Amino acid sequence: MPMPVLAILFNAFVWGLSWVPFRQMGALGWHPLWTTALVYLSIIAVVLALRPGMLRGALSGPRLWWLGLAAGLTNAGFNWGVTQGDVLRVVLLFYLMPLWMVLLAWALLGERPTRAALARMALALGGVALVLKAPGSAWPLPASLPDWLGLGAGFGFALTNVFLRRAAQAPGEWRATAMFLGCAGVPLGVALAGGLLGLPGLSRPPVLTADLAWLPWIAMLAVGFAVANVALQYGAVRLAAGTVSVLLLSEVLFATVSSVAAGAAQLTPRVAAGGLLLMGAALWAAVARAPAPRDHRRPATP
Repeated sequence: MPMPVLAILFNAFVWGLSWVPFRQMGALGWHPLWTTALVYLSIIAVVLALRPGMLRGALSGPRLWWLGLAAGLTNAGFNWGVTQGDVLRVVLLFYLMPLWMVLLAWALLGERPTRAALARMALALGGVALVLKAPGSAWPLPASLPDWLGLGAGFGFALTNVFLRRAAQAPGEWRATAMFLGCAGVPLGVALAGGLLGLPGLSRPPVLTADLAWLPWIAMLAVGFAVANVALQYGAVRLAAGTVSVLLLSEVLFATVSSVAAGAAQLTPRVAAGGLLLMGAALWAAVARAPAPRDHRRPATP
């Protein structure tokens, strides 16, 4: 198998299984927002130690600031959602991307939706309705905080892609560093605000205990996300954008197999049908894109 393909699959593998170390940190008393902030602060520390000039470049313009904010919202929502709720539901709701991308590209980039884009929106809406429809409920509405987080993270991911396009003239290293900063700053800010409001698990920062039980999981996430980002950039510049997007859908497969096997998700016929519709919409959107190289797929690499 060609190395660029393996690189993209590795990125999807890391994100598909990222819920495992996050839940292990949760068992140690760490809220996923604190974990996310510490992971990306660790990555930023290494980046700035190797390339001190990256910080000034990443903060050089409002477009990069917005990119970092969108990236941070994506990571905060996704990591929080897969830690607290049914992993498969959160991942599938995250992939409501075709709908968000069409709406955001129309509102922010002036790209009017085509008939095919509207059809993909309808397919995605059908899928999310099946995923959200609970027995006995009249309407397919989010039933829990993790559902909302999955939807919000998917919206943030679409917004990140829009801002990546608007910041296309900035060097790739600046964009990556801006996303790292956002992925540390947004979860940290939300965690501090949640602590002031007395939200469960956020009343105070976790303690870096002397037994270092937390260290292997933080190191695993930091190294995994950093290497996954490098792998994505390596594969993305060597493969067509549509090919990259299709390969990245394997994240759903990795998340499904791992979470169902571990009892962290339930694969019911209704959820499976909804997932197929959502994946069909995402696959259709992927193959419909122009075959241009891309730099990033997900903030901090999502």
